[in-house]
Amino acid sequence: MHLTLEFAGGAELLFGKQKTHPIDLPDSQTPWTIRTLLVWMRDNLLRERPELFIQGDSVRPGILVLVNDIDWELLDGLNYQLKENDNILFVSTLHGG
Repeated sequence: MHLTLEFAGGAELLFGKQKTHPIDLPDSQTPWTIRTLLVWMRDNLLRERPELFIQGDSVRPGILVLVNDIDWELLDGLNYQLKENDNILFVSTLHGG
């Protein structure tokens, strides 16, 4: 399954300083969800300081997630079943002062 992951607001710094990641997820017996995507991202893309991005089985508070420009909370959050060519944007609202 092909997806595009985008990072903004500083989240890209945790992913090799790259804002856009076109990815191809391996075939799976069960549908890919945002929950399973986050595990894949942790194991395959996250380069440093995972505690700044992932907390438990979700993103850390302060990370906005948009799926095709729609807030993921309107789409069943972690249980949203990913679709071919979805665009998922992660925006960090956590900034130093």
